Amino acid sequence: MKFSCTQENLNQGLSIVSHIAGKNVNLPILGNVLIKADDKMLRFMATNLEIAVKCVVRGKIEASGEFTVPSKLFSDYVSLLPKERVDVEMSGNALTVACGTYQTKLNGIPASEFPLIPTIESQRKFTVKVSDLRKAVNQVLFAVAPNESRPEISGVLFKFVPGEGLLDLVLAATDSYRLAEKIVPVDVKASASISEAFSIIVPSRTVSEVIRILGVFRDSLDNPANIEIHVSDNQVQFVYDTVELISRTIEGKYPDYRQLIPDRFETEVVVSKEELSRAVKTASLFSRTGLNDILITFTPDSSIKLSSTNNQTGEHAVELGGAIKGKQGSITVNFKYFLDGVNNMDAENVILQLIDGMSPCVMRGYMDGHATQEYLYIVMPIRQ
Repeated sequence: MKFSCTQENLNQGLSIVSHIAGKNVNLPILGNVLIKADDKMLRFMATNLEIAVKCVVRGKIEASGEFTVPSKLFSDYVSLLPKERVDVEMSGNALTVACGTYQTKLNGIPASEFPLIPTIESQRKFTVKVSDLRKAVNQVLFAVAPNESRPEISGVLFKFVPGEGLLDLVLAATDSYRLAEKIVPVDVKASASISEAFSIIVPSRTVSEVIRILGVFRDSLDNPANIEIHVSDNQVQFVYDTVELISRTIEGKYPDYRQLIPDRFETEVVVSKEELSRAVKTASLFSRTGLNDILITFTPDSSIKLSSTNNQTGEHAVELGGAIKGKQGSITVNFKYFLDGVNNMDAENVILQLIDGMSPCVMRGYMDGHATQEYLYIVMPIRQ
């Protein structure tokens, strides 16, 4: 195997795939990147047996072949090379890399030991704008359960919902203490036609990796505007430009979180997002350690009051102006969870909807006299 390419192209390709590879005592090959040069194409591949990434790198191939080298070492080394032509050649069980006055030799493992990367038999393809997907993921991913004690909520729900002449992708995430949901439009013309809704659960690591890969391309001017999502029975594939990411999906049924959303509310509060965010942050300084709780009190035709007490540091209270309809009430919430929802709202104003202090607090953006429907956030109360 022998090829050459620019340092920029080589660095970009390695930065895309190297993040997946990692140390594995039982299978050292999983820490390597597979380099394949054939059919006038230079391809890099990496896998951790849960996720696999493949990408095509532009370069000049002089001799076909394949080999694996330590992924992190190769990526770190190439990132430090000058922006010149890089010549790579396999000799025995090593890869020689030359760039200007820089020369190195990387020991590797034969490609025959590299795991077979599965090909997905795509049953359905959906096309979404990259900007929409990136924004949606950022608005829900933080709410995923941090451990896998309940596997079905350790990932992000991808639910495809057909409508009259349109198709929506609903992303949802929860850790059972709060929930975030975002609706993204799907390109109907470039996607599979479905007659009824269906869903998959995508591991949070996979979703994070997709967003990270999209970030690698962010500064390029000629990138595609869309990303394809291919779905099969137990796998999902994301295709963007020359990059393919394949991942298993999580088995199990996602909780029917829609049952948590009341169809009526006793109190509705509209308040400035910026003022609410500042008030929560100041109140959080005096919240009780470990509980992170703050008390929010609503008085119709009066004000919104946020208060917190800490026996060691003191106490704090602040009143905000806002439009309050319905009954007087109060709710105690975890300030971190509450603030995550506030900060991810798209609108300048936020509407809080609740029945009482023991029921979930529903949060949406508020524009032009009504609650927006694209983004929903729910935070559960702290029971005193």
